Amino acid sequence: MESTLNYNKKEFHVFVANIFPNLVKFREEKDKTSFNELLIKVLPEVKRYVTKRLNTAISKGNIPRGKYKTDDFVDQLFIEVYEHLEEVENKKDFHSWLFKKADELLEERMVEEEFDSLFFENIDDYSKAEWDDMAEKYTMDGDGDLIMVDELDDISYRKHDYISKNIFLDDANKNLMAKLDKDLGKENILKHTEMVLHHLSPSTRAVFDLFTEQHFDLKEIATIRNHTVQEVEALLEEARKSLESSFYNRYIKNM
Repeated sequence: MESTLNYNKKEFHVFVANIFPNLVKFREEKDKTSFNELLIKVLPEVKRYVTKRLNTAISKGNIPRGKYKTDDFVDQLFIEVYEHLEEVENKKDFHSWLFKKADELLEERMVEEEFDSLFFENIDDYSKAEWDDMAEKYTMDGDGDLIMVDELDDISYRKHDYISKNIFLDDANKNLMAKLDKDLGKENILKHTEMVLHHLSPSTRAVFDLFTEQHFDLKEIATIRNHTVQEVEALLEEARKSLESSFYNRYIKNM
C-alpha cells in the first residue's frame, strides 16, 4: 500500500505537468473560464498544504480563529496563476511553482509562527509521563474537545514508510523502531509524529510536509521555500533528530 501511495503521488506530479500546456493555451486565448475549470483539477494537494499550515497557525494562536479560510488563499491563487503563468519555464516545474505561490500568499497574510525554543531545547530531557501529558494537551482543549480535528483525522496521509525507515538510522535502533511499529501501530506512531512536528519551527514543519507528503525532492523544496538545498537538508535533519529523541524518550528508553 505504501509503495502504491508513493507511485500515485509521483504520477500526480506528471499529471499536473501535462495540464500545463493547456493552461498556457487557454490563457493565450483569454479563455478564463476554461482556464479556471482546468486549474481546479490540479489544486487538491496545494489546498491540503494550505489547510494544514492554516490549522497549525490557528491552533497555536498565531492568527485568530475564523479570520482566514483555505478558500481565501485558493481564490487568490487562481488570480496569481493566471497573471503570472509565464514565470513557469518548464512544465515539470509547474506543480512546485504552485506550492511556491501558495507559500508566498500565506507568508503575506499570516504572522509567522514563533519557534517553540523551550520545547526544542528540552526535547532530550522529557520523560514518558511528560510526553504523554503533552500528547493529551495536544489533542484536547480546555473543554475536553478535540483540537486540530482536520489535521488529526488526516494523519494517515503522511508517509508512514518515511517515519519507520528514516527516523532511526543506526541498525540497533532500527530494530527498536520495528518493535514500536508492531506494538504501537501505524496510527499511534503518526499521531506522535504530528504532535512533535506541531512544536517545531514553521520552516521545519513545512519542509518536512513537502518532503514526506508531497514527495518533492530537495531542489524543488528549496525553490518552493526560498531556501538553499543545504538549508532544506538541515531542516529535514532537525526534524529527524527531534522525532528520534522523542520516540526514544517516550517509548524506547523504558523498554
